[in-house]
Amino acid sequence: MKEPEEFSLSCPFPISDYPNILLAHGGGGTLMSQLIERMFISTFKNQHLDERHDGAVILPGTHCIAFTTDSYVVHPLFFPGGDIGSLAVHGTVNDLAMCGARAKFLSAGFILEEGLPMETLWRVVRSMDAAAREAGVELVTGDTKVVDRGKGDAIFINTAGIGVVPHDLVLTPSSVRPGDVLLLNGDVGRHGIAIMAVRENLSFESTIESDSAPLVDIVMNLIEAGIDIHCMRDLTRGGLVSALVEIAEVGGIGITLEERAIPVREDVQGACEILGFDPLYVANEGRFVAFVPPNEAERTLERMRSHPLGESASIIGKVTEDTPGALRLKSRIGTHRILDRLSGEQLPRIC
Repeated sequence: MKEPEEFSLSCPFPISDYPNILLAHGGGGTLMSQLIERMFISTFKNQHLDERHDGAVILPGTHCIAFTTDSYVVHPLFFPGGDIGSLAVHGTVNDLAMCGARAKFLSAGFILEEGLPMETLWRVVRSMDAAAREAGVELVTGDTKVVDRGKGDAIFINTAGIGVVPHDLVLTPSSVRPGDVLLLNGDVGRHGIAIMAVRENLSFESTIESDSAPLVDIVMNLIEAGIDIHCMRDLTRGGLVSALVEIAEVGGIGITLEERAIPVREDVQGACEILGFDPLYVANEGRFVAFVPPNEAERTLERMRSHPLGESASIIGKVTEDTPGALRLKSRIGTHRILDRLSGEQLPRIC
């Protein structure tokens, strides 16, 4: 992802006068009003924010809409390939994309810790704006609150998103059928390892960057091609395995994965071995799986690979009638084992 322009060159807020977030409590104070007006509204400027109202009244069109919300508490705030601002946009846009919706509008709530450097906030805001523009979504309403020093860990962001569903597909686990083929749009494990490397000050031979990206275009390419997609899921907390276990349980179907077919970069695999992680459980922020009928598998794979976010897409498994509610892994040597969720979170605060 392109780094935002240097803070000192373009920040509309008087950083020399107010280098840090000083208010212990949000509200109608002069500094907070200036912060909202000069930093947030000027950056995310659009007709809905210009109303300066308590919310945005929007007209999504004649199609169904999808609605989602999420919160972002990633630590550290900045990491190779992204930061908390771009992650907040990508995560929300991607949740809508998994519903088959193109994101149109976002809200953002910022919880800011007293003493936060204004330069840090501006860097996050610029990154968030760049990510929203790339994803074709507008941030139309929001809120800021400041908490006492030591109570907020710099920045937390809550987002909500509304998207338009321009098709009649029913993309749910209950739509998955025995015989369906499972496709993955790229390698797994990079986001979690990128976070871990910065958090623990680890150095590897090459820099491992997060895969954080907006998935809406690659998903819409599949839908617009008329592919009969049955279900999609992005692979965030808990990684590939946790997402598929949930689908198997909710849909009451069996899923078999082919270990040989799942792409894992060599540097990510090596880092996981050093740290004692399984890359199939490590979080991603730009990866998703799609379930399609077998007669659609090759066309779906070709369509995925035609997009930059799907160049290393692969067919990684299938849905079976046996072992309903279970996820099985066929190993490289041909043996099978049941995969389950981790009892705890392998890597906390990765999103």
